Amino acid sequence: MFLAKKIDVVGKFTHNAGMNNDMGLIRGSGNIFRDFGDADADTKQMKAHLAAEIIGVLDRRKLTVRAAGDLVGEDYSDISKIRNAQLSKFTLDRLVRISNKLGRHVEMTVTKVETISSQHTMHSNI
Repeated sequence: MFLAKKIDVVGKFTHNAGMNNDMGLIRGSGNIFRDFGDADADTKQMKAHLAAEIIGVLDRRKLTVRAAGDLVGEDYSDISKIRNAQLSKFTLDRLVRISNKLGRHVEMTVTKVETISSQHTMHSNI
């Protein structure tokens, strides 16, 4: 079993099977979904960022999920799903609309990936 802990873009892992304590250093890509090989990594990362912003606004305004649902025109159970990071049923445009209704402006940046081989893959030396 491996335990992973992210610290900025550098994480440490340890082998926790009780045999030895070999340690290695992994430099993350900044996208945990990509680091673990998820085919939908960029979309999931964008959804996570949008959800975090929505949750932050709800917290700062001290809004309940019911009050937030009324404010943005969404069912309170969907706001609860956002609070619990259950984002698989949400599209990016829906999360953007909710953010907009909470007074947030969303911007996106697209960058070129040089080569497929330049994308980060995680390797273990254990």
